[in-house]
Amino acid sequence: MRVVIQRVGYCRVVIGGELFSSVDRGLAVLVGVEDADTREDADWLAAKICRMRLFDDADGVMNLSVVEAGGAIMAISQFTLMASTRKGNRPSYIRAAAPGHSKPLYDYFVERLRAEGGTEVKTGVFGADMDVELLNDGPVTIVMDTKNRE
Repeated sequence: MRVVIQRVGYCRVVIGGELFSSVDRGLAVLVGVEDADTREDADWLAAKICRMRLFDDADGVMNLSVVEAGGAIMAISQFTLMASTRKGNRPSYIRAAAPGHSKPLYDYFVERLRAEGGTEVKTGVFGADMDVELLNDGPVTIVMDTKNRE
């Protein structure tokens, strides 16, 4: 699984011109799934995201997790995160898992975020054409891949 995590002042998902979901201060998490990904990957990633210290404490040091800071999480499926740009100018999405594998794993990942964090977790709609609006706070942006756990 590959994610892009952004600390946000807010994040909104609009579908068909209508607001679908929104969070205030917290994290926007874009999620890509490949065929080799498992529930173990989702477990590891959810735990890591909920405990990652990306928010300032009283001294202005990034020392608080999203949970400790009282933030929320917006988790949005995004198969294009699995793009390969090795050859040519058109990205290949062959590494992105088909919906039969990726949707259940994405849903499980969202469940794990809720269980791990005990914080509000909202989502977009899997496979939908979504407009995502956010205010990147900091900016703070982290990229993680379960195949490269560093």
